[in-house]
Amino acid sequence: MRRAVRILIVAVALGGLVFLFVLPGRTWLEQGHAMSAAQHRLQVLDKENAALTQRAQQLQSPAYIEQIAREQYGLVMPGEQAYGILLPTATTTTTTTTTTLPPASSGRAR
Repeated sequence: MRRAVRILIVAVALGGLVFLFVLPGRTWLEQGHAMSAAQHRLQVLDKENAALTQRAQQLQSPAYIEQIAREQYGLVMPGEQAYGILLPTATTTTTTTTTTLPPASSGRAR
């Protein structure tokens, strides 16, 4: 009887240790992984934010806006004339050859 009580006390003590140390340790490790993932995401977003800030600064420049208007949209300043150069269309020549096939036999193979 005493032996059963001792085994029960040891089992309860071990269970208590598991709840006190192992489970919080596991949570701590999961939080560490989540923290490193969040830090990586923060670094990526910081880089993207810096690039967008630089782009916003570029778009404040009248010279840059003019460059975009000319290159991407084909716009010109008042008083200027725009000229477009049309390339000749490529002509392709195709030749067709006719091949004759032997007539199909209507009989059975012998």
